[in-house]
Amino acid sequence: MYPRQCEGHGQNISFFYSRSNKSIIPQWKPIDFVVVGLGVPVCILIILANMLVMAAIVVNRRFHFPIYYLLGNMAAADLFAGISYFYLIFHTGPWTIGLSQTQWLVRGALIEMSLMASVVNLLAVAWERHQTIFTMQLHSTMSNRRVLLFIVAIWVVAVVMGLVPTMGWNCVCDLALCSTVAPLYSRSFLVFWAILNLLTFSVMVAIYARIFVYVRRNSRSVAPHAAHNGHNDTVVGLMKTVSMILGTFVICWTPGLVILLLDGLECKQCEVLKYEKYCLVLAECNSLVNPIIYSCRDEEMRDTFRRLLCLFCSRKEETGSADHTANGTSVVKILLGQSPSPPMLCSQH
Repeated sequence: MYPRQCEGHGQNISFFYSRSNKSIIPQWKPIDFVVVGLGVPVCILIILANMLVMAAIVVNRRFHFPIYYLLGNMAAADLFAGISYFYLIFHTGPWTIGLSQTQWLVRGALIEMSLMASVVNLLAVAWERHQTIFTMQLHSTMSNRRVLLFIVAIWVVAVVMGLVPTMGWNCVCDLALCSTVAPLYSRSFLVFWAILNLLTFSVMVAIYARIFVYVRRNSRSVAPHAAHNGHNDTVVGLMKTVSMILGTFVICWTPGLVILLLDGLECKQCEVLKYEKYCLVLAECNSLVNPIIYSCRDEEMRDTFRRLLCLFCSRKEETGSADHTANGTSVVKILLGQSPSPPMLCSQH
């Protein structure tokens, strides 16, 4: 993987951490127990919540449109992030010492892939909304095949970008370039990664702001026409939901990217290690926020969540074939996008 004269070839992880003055010890500290104790249930919640979003989009025919397919892919990126954080939790703290260089780089690559998948997906959503909103349509006329190609392309870009450090853009062969926050990463990569994402954030915010201003202006101009009010309200409502998703994403990820940028620029007085863990926790929370936004903003999505959860509960309580048949009927109704009567278990208060 590395040339023979490579400075860090064959060195253990402790070697790189000591050079970067980043603390790493084999003993467990109270903070390590807190990270594992809180991190594991949060990761499980992230995984389950985003699986629920994806299931809702699959079973409800009213969500079978390009914008919802892309939002479903956003949930897939959040699900992947939950899995990545779960892997990180059990490969951090005292466990870090036992990692090989490749394992350490893969650990970071998983987080980078989840971030890049979300960023590129939000760009795709921005493009889709731009194509539809400026013609005041609610849904794009893109074919399912084209949406699928978009989704595949999003993940290809995410995987390739995430593997860049593993493929060679690291400091293993040039120890003088090693960063502090990520001791095996080159500072030049951190600068590139942070600037790339921060610029992308700025572009997306500008696009969404332009679309939102257009929608509001257009809504006022057609307000006297009652026939259009319902359609316009739906367009504005969906746009607000997407804007909230973008806003929380930018808020949760920007502090971490700023920390990486400062570290890449070798800011000695910035104390990047002091804020590193807080920024990572904030980024992790983003993957849990989106399902909450869907629940609060979209009544149809909220009702589908409730039906799926009630169906799951009723299946656990069924005791006979009659109950099984009734639940089977509910599954068929949900798959058809209908609203079956909620099971008695869920209707009791």
